[in-house]
Amino acid sequence: MHRNSGEQVEQDRPASKSSDQRKIPFAERLTCTIDEACEATGLGRTKLYELIGAGQLDTRTVGRRRLVLVSSIRTLLDVSCSMASDIEKLR
Repeated sequence: MHRNSGEQVEQDRPASKSSDQRKIPFAERLTCTIDEACEATGLGRTKLYELIGAGQLDTRTVGRRRLVLVSSIRTLLDVSCSMASDIEKLR
């Protein structure tokens, strides 16, 4: 096989799965990072840390990494949504 110095040649090895194929849907995940929690909720880092400090959002620390429990995010948002609908009913 002739190889030109300017061309990239793929090696004969099995194609690895792309990271998108291996990702677990967010709702099925057990944990997420602070940045992922910010993206999922639309809240900023400061507000998330306030909620964590107030005990409204559960996290686990593994080594130096802090992970937010996705179930905790869902519970927080379910409570927030039900409170908002209760306020609307009172109006």
